Amino acid sequence: MEDAPLPSEQGNDGECSTSQRGPDGIAAASDDQNGASVGRKEFVAPAVGMEFESYDDAYNYYNCYAKEAGFRVRVKNSWFKRNSREKYGAVLCCSSQGFKRIKDVNRLRKETRTGCPAMIRMRLVDSKRWRVLEVTLEHNHLLGLKSYRTIKKMSAGTKRKSQSSADAEERTIKLYRALVIDAGGNGNQSCGENEARSLSDHLNHLNLKKGDTQAIYNYFCRMQLTNPNFYYLMDLTDEGNLRNVFWADARSRAACVYFGDVIYFDTTFLSNKYEVPLVAFVGANHHGQSVLLGCGLLAGETMESYTWVFKAWSSCMSGCSPQTITTDRCKILRGAIEEVFPRCHHRFGLSHIMRKVPEKLGGLNNYDAIRRALTKAVYEFLKVSEFETAWGIMVQRFGIGDHEWLRALYEDRVIWAPVYLKDTFFAGMSSARPGESLNAFFDKYVHKQTPLKEFLDKYELALQKKHREEALADNESRNASHGLKTRCSFELQLSKARPMRS
Repeated sequence: MEDAPLPSEQGNDGECSTSQRGPDGIAAASDDQNGASVGRKEFVAPAVGMEFESYDDAYNYYNCYAKEAGFRVRVKNSWFKRNSREKYGAVLCCSSQGFKRIKDVNRLRKETRTGCPAMIRMRLVDSKRWRVLEVTLEHNHLLGLKSYRTIKKMSAGTKRKSQSSADAEERTIKLYRALVIDAGGNGNQSCGENEARSLSDHLNHLNLKKGDTQAIYNYFCRMQLTNPNFYYLMDLTDEGNLRNVFWADARSRAACVYFGDVIYFDTTFLSNKYEVPLVAFVGANHHGQSVLLGCGLLAGETMESYTWVFKAWSSCMSGCSPQTITTDRCKILRGAIEEVFPRCHHRFGLSHIMRKVPEKLGGLNNYDAIRRALTKAVYEFLKVSEFETAWGIMVQRFGIGDHEWLRALYEDRVIWAPVYLKDTFFAGMSSARPGESLNAFFDKYVHKQTPLKEFLDKYELALQKKHREEALADNESRNASHGLKTRCSFELQLSKARPMRS
């Protein structure tokens, strides 16, 4: 048992490391624009049940929490195995804990210890992780912001550029928030899939399975090292459980500058209860191809989650507000968009509505005739009066005026029917003809049972394929000859002209 910091910790009281070492020993960093929550920097307080990959991770975490709270940390006790000298337990406390012995008191210096009870006790458990077993948060003295010197940990032979203490604090805070809570905060408890889903809905946090938290953490660490402008935000519950996540890589952030005026907010996987509760912000590039503008994992289809992810996206894109957003038909989504993007034109995706026709109307008599009449009213009329007349005739002819889904659909007609949307800019993402549809960006890469860890691997494959398709389209547009509309020699001359490069 020791009453002083270990050699690797000497002089580190109150210091916050600029990097966190992942399972593979690589120091990970986070973009300096990231935040633990939108518009507010917040660090989750220690709690019983938190687990860390190593003692250093736990030590650095408590140091960073202390820095934000306004106190210093020291190691009160450490326990080692007799033979291997491997550390298996420790108590970290406030630097004001206890009182100095009389012989150690310097008469020229004022006594600073107050017998403060604040501490955490942790131990190495069977899973080879460090678990917090006891926590005392209360202090018996005033807390205040102090100036701490910042250090950086590096693996042997690894060099990193020096960075400001503010950036260091941001990086450590966000990476530890991603790591400390495991699988919904349930520790090593096991439960059935249905029970886990029920518990997740009840507690309003992500239904993470074993290893999912580590997979997210590893992915974010890897992206921080390879993608300098990578951005992510995390939303935690008051208990410290992971509720919502948002991220966007450098390419998505750059694409939003050019293609962020019209967005398709894809909730296909979330609303259909896929294993991965994924949402995606999708735009259309200069070739009419879909381009990813950001991704998120949401705990549920709630006003709070949708509002959070919209604010996260806007913060990532420097306050960008789209001109048009197309979504599935959902009143909760409509309310969240009105709150976050009040000037945006929100439209319901026509393809989503038409895909639900068999489900909603399939049980009616004369279904085929009703479907044909509905399709004709939606796609073939160019005037509002013609559309409304055709709708009225359909309802009266088949006696479906009291059908709840059709009645609600008619009430919302101005935000989904093409005849009302002639002045709305969709950037080619409007299905104005029968058979057209807005497919999910990851449609061919994710099925209903795809686990989160597998999705993170497929995510990069999907982006690589999209990037190749865009590069091929760019090359083709530069080298392909333009189609001529007339036989005019002047048009032929212009078709051969190439823009001057600056």
